[in-house]
Amino acid sequence: MMPGQIPDPLVTAGSLPSVGPLAGIPSTTLTDQLKLAELYSLGAVLSPLILNRHAKRTFDDIDGEEGDDDDRKKRRREKNKVAAARCRNRKKERTDFLQKESERLEMLNSELKSQIEDLKSERQQLVVMLNLHRPTCIVRTDSVKSPESDEQRAEQSD
Repeated sequence: MMPGQIPDPLVTAGSLPSVGPLAGIPSTTLTDQLKLAELYSLGAVLSPLILNRHAKRTFDDIDGEEGDDDDRKKRRREKNKVAAARCRNRKKERTDFLQKESERLEMLNSELKSQIEDLKSERQQLVVMLNLHRPTCIVRTDSVKSPESDEQRAEQSD
């Protein structure tokens, strides 16, 4: 190839099998070297920006990115701080709500227990009154209504 001449992209190390073994270089390495040589020979034609795209980053780029990373970290920390405060507030509100609900239920429970005791006492008084009345009461069997007697009457009427 002549200097300044653009190499044919179809010519690769694979298309030249005898070059690799004669030079003592594996054909894949030779292919990579040919690709790099083609890029460098095209360097005069191509823009320097395109070639530098594959180059390593400069310190200016790294310093700029570190500043961006620091800003990003600060923003993320601030957002996390706000989110953590919201979470703590919600947790505190939930705890307060549960505490008040617990107190309300405990009061309701004690009121219900008191009501149960009152009803038990009233029941006991009614049982005593019934037992006191029983000896003086003359019970006639035909005037007493019971579930069994109602069923018998219903069967007789059918």
